[in-house]
Amino acid sequence: MEKLPVEEQPTYDPGCYLCPGNSRAGGAVNPKYSETFVFDNDYAALRPDVEEFEIKDRNLIIASSERGLCRVGCFSPRHDLTIARMSLQELRLVIGMWSTQYEELGAMPWVQHVQVFENRGAMMGASNPHPHCQIWANEHLPNQAAREQAALWEYWENHGSCLLCEYLAMENGRERIVCENEAFVALVPFWAVWPFEIMVISKRHVAAMSELHDGERDLLGDVMKQVTTRYDNLFEVSFPYSMGFHQQPTDARPHPEWHLHAHYYPPLLRSATIQKFMVGYEMLGTPQRDITPELAAERLRQLPTMHYRDRI
Repeated sequence: MEKLPVEEQPTYDPGCYLCPGNSRAGGAVNPKYSETFVFDNDYAALRPDVEEFEIKDRNLIIASSERGLCRVGCFSPRHDLTIARMSLQELRLVIGMWSTQYEELGAMPWVQHVQVFENRGAMMGASNPHPHCQIWANEHLPNQAAREQAALWEYWENHGSCLLCEYLAMENGRERIVCENEAFVALVPFWAVWPFEIMVISKRHVAAMSELHDGERDLLGDVMKQVTTRYDNLFEVSFPYSMGFHQQPTDARPHPEWHLHAHYYPPLLRSATIQKFMVGYEMLGTPQRDITPELAAERLRQLPTMHYRDRI
């Protein structure tokens, strides 16, 4: 167990391109925002104005253009916060921002998928510690969403019920559950491949954040705060992870098979400095588990819900 020094961040960083009132690339200046703030990414990976093209060479080399939009969403004007250290009132605003962006981008006639995701920590490639996420809108379903779409639809067609509703009922009371409240469950899925991977699933069958009522949005913030606090308490470090929500496609079609959920993929293995890598057999064969989902859930479940930096 190697301890890392506590990394202190200022509440405002004059050199941060996400802090209120500061300049960004190309001369854009952030407003002096006091809650959340969303803007089009200055270095967008997807653009709405690409020229259409398609490559299909003997059905072996296949490619096509992809329109899209990339936005950045700041959680708070404070540079030093993380989800684990934000209040439930502040998290309610973040969830409201996510829902608004999902509806706004999804209403564009050519957008079929809206991906909300957060890369937390330098280990996950986050170049800026300011609390923020990214929101990408795609013309087509990306690979992982398409795989989930196929599995959810196949289960719905074969059984007439929701795959994740059935899975959640199966996990009820079992040792893979980390924490839960009246509206959401956080669990280490049976198929987890990252050491402390977590999936957050809504208890009610809803397909997107826009369907959550006010109380459920508060409870989503509560379960996210519980998960990230436990992560931080595990090795007493600001825990890195990639997190993202999967919601129904925005293709104007009914999707009774879809169920709102979030994936947390954290890379830390045995300490604050030992990282899990997918190498060797895992890259060429199949991932192996360094610890079982049950053991990972037990370790996370036993951690206090008070953040280690707030203990006296």
